Amino acid sequence: MKKFRILASIVLTALTMAVTLPVHAQKSAGEMVDDGSIAASIKAGLLDNKATSSMQINVESYKGTVQLSGFVESQAEKDAAGKVAAGVNGVKKVINSLSLAPKTSMGTKLDDTLVTGKVKAALMDASEVKSMQINVETKNGVTQLAGFVTSAAMKDRAGQVAAAVNGVKKVDNVLVVKPKE
Repeated sequence: MKKFRILASIVLTALTMAVTLPVHAQKSAGEMVDDGSIAASIKAGLLDNKATSSMQINVESYKGTVQLSGFVESQAEKDAAGKVAAGVNGVKKVINSLSLAPKTSMGTKLDDTLVTGKVKAALMDASEVKSMQINVETKNGVTQLAGFVTSAAMKDRAGQVAAAVNGVKKVDNVLVVKPKE
């Protein structure tokens, strides 16, 4: 079991670096490495924590500010994830955007996956939205948009685009606007 966790941690670290690379395109190399290692450390910590389902939690980091997003089943799990993130070296602030949602049936999961795909495609088609900066998750028809974007206008436009997609019952727009430098 320990070997599996170590292997899973390595895979999660590699995936986190690959997935978060586009989000960090406007940062220096040092900031990118720091934020990538912060996110990877948090994912590893979530994996080791029995109170959290790490595969359901997205982690983004921007200059030491961390956003947790996705759907979890209980307030206790949300709180535990926040504590894990806050305990990682280099974390300055945690924005815990995790939403509570009960388990769903396989049919609902398939429907949600289709909706997520449609929303991602719609965001990619919206020229004024940098879709690679946005995490999209759907549970029970509620679509969550999370991550760091460059302007309030982009945040608002992403919410409008997602809301217009067939199958989206509600948009939980928890996108964070990066501070001006």
